[in-house]
Amino acid sequence: MPRGSIDEQRLAFGTVAELYDRARPSYPAATIDALCKRAQLRPGSEVLEVGAGTGKATRLLADRGLIVTALEPDAAMAAIARRNCAAHASVELEPLAFEDWQPRQQVRAVVSFQAWHWIEPTVRYALAAGALEHGGWLAAVWTFPEWATTTLRGALTAVYAGAAPGLAADFPMHPASEPTRLAGDWTAEVAACPELTDAHVHAHRWSARYTAAEYRAMLETHQDHILLSKPEKAHLLSAVAQAIEIAGGIDLDFVTRLCMARRAST
Repeated sequence: MPRGSIDEQRLAFGTVAELYDRARPSYPAATIDALCKRAQLRPGSEVLEVGAGTGKATRLLADRGLIVTALEPDAAMAAIARRNCAAHASVELEPLAFEDWQPRQQVRAVVSFQAWHWIEPTVRYALAAGALEHGGWLAAVWTFPEWATTTLRGALTAVYAGAAPGLAADFPMHPASEPTRLAGDWTAEVAACPELTDAHVHAHRWSARYTAAEYRAMLETHQDHILLSKPEKAHLLSAVAQAIEIAGGIDLDFVTRLCMARRAST
């Protein structure tokens, strides 16, 4: 995907920044614990966060005593991240895309929560390797719905087919999607970067229950829904909310995937 197209899509979140901060879930403590353990991150360890969003993960890292340089190219998202991280002197937020960032020194870990797929694929692994100290770790984290275990999947798939037939099932919140496809083939992509090794994936499963209003708000923060035309988006969201109201709510299983790779020492 060309850089301009990537920028158009990843900067769409700024149009709903406040809602994003309220409606999007945070990350399981088990995921942060596994990241810190594997990467040997301790209080005072320096971390570069790629695509900080509104600072949800940034705060979790800072709460563990890590020194975080957080990159967020969208001004509206960055403003909320600054507000959310104001109590953490160990957080420095820079309004830059990873592709435009110039490292001042190498860090123990490069981390990206729900954003690695928005970084230019031809350069992201090499950029990460260049930012890491020898033996340092790259970690990309995604949270995906597990549609196979969701009883309303069939009903919602029918809603999408009727209300937004042109919306491709390319992103995870489309009920007809294969959600983890967005993360790509981590092992193969790491193997293609000679500076990185030891690729592996941890999975943490958890569940949440949403009312129709809560689920609708969450959908409004997802890029493919944001970019729909206003009439089509309104029609789709109303139809989704109606289906969930009829069911009395929706129980949704999630998997948070922690994908890690180490910079080779030689």
